[in-house]
Amino acid sequence: MRSGGETVGLTELLDLEPLDEHLYRGRTRQSPTTRVFGGQVAAQALVAAGRTVPDGRPVHSLHAYFLRPGNSADPIVYRVEEVRDGRSLSTRRVVGSQDGEAVFVLAASFHHPEEGLRHQLPASEPFADVPPAERDMDVADDATRSWLTAVRALFPLDIRFLDEPIRVAVGRGERPAPRQRFLVRSSAPLPDDPLLHVCAAAYVSDLFLLSTALAPHGLLMGDPAVTAASLDHAMWFHTPFRADQWLLYDMEGTWAGGGRALCRGSLFDARGELLASVMQEGMVRRRATEPVSGGPPG
Repeated sequence: MRSGGETVGLTELLDLEPLDEHLYRGRTRQSPTTRVFGGQVAAQALVAAGRTVPDGRPVHSLHAYFLRPGNSADPIVYRVEEVRDGRSLSTRRVVGSQDGEAVFVLAASFHHPEEGLRHQLPASEPFADVPPAERDMDVADDATRSWLTAVRALFPLDIRFLDEPIRVAVGRGERPAPRQRFLVRSSAPLPDDPLLHVCAAAYVSDLFLLSTALAPHGLLMGDPAVTAASLDHAMWFHTPFRADQWLLYDMEGTWAGGGRALCRGSLFDARGELLASVMQEGMVRRRATEPVSGGPPG
């Protein structure tokens, strides 16, 4: 949100200001913490990269590193390097900076669509009925209802949990499996630009992902005993889609150890078709006394 409380939609958030050739500035969205939401930085960097690529080459993958926690009070400047333009593939490197210091690095590859082999594992069933927003409020306790309300106010997204949020089970003292699923879409219609829809999915991809790794340990993001932050993030895009239509985000924490955790996510459409795959490694550490600083609710 802006400081005055006016909601900033995804279209506005991803509309970067050109400063010079291959140089862009992205607005940040005020949040309850001082950290910029990682999905926002990844999405804006991908917008910057995509603006420098020849027409007809949609993005097929991104690989990124979070170097420093960005300050949500200041804009981020993105500089794009044209690494290579081949016959069917283009590669771009983007560095996001604040106050002259790099906070984020992204490499993205763009590919001219072509015919080829096609299959996917039957990992998701089609969905038709979208649960009402009140349903996950009804199954939650007071603390979780407050959390859901805060999440929906903070992000320009429409979110529906398909299963009991892991926060509910952890709040009961349980240690649930490291998996959660929810339906998500932009809270407002998006323009027809395919790059914008892909970048909106990149924005969504960081939402709640690292928190799945905490569930088996009975911990939550924001717990005073935990400090957690995204380290690197990778995403592969498989087929065109619209991010203002319902998408199913299925995520799981596959491993944790040595102060790090690895999480995996898959985005599906209503037909059960796999749209994008996500991997993220994060830092996860226990600490006994100091409160957690920064990071979005998760």
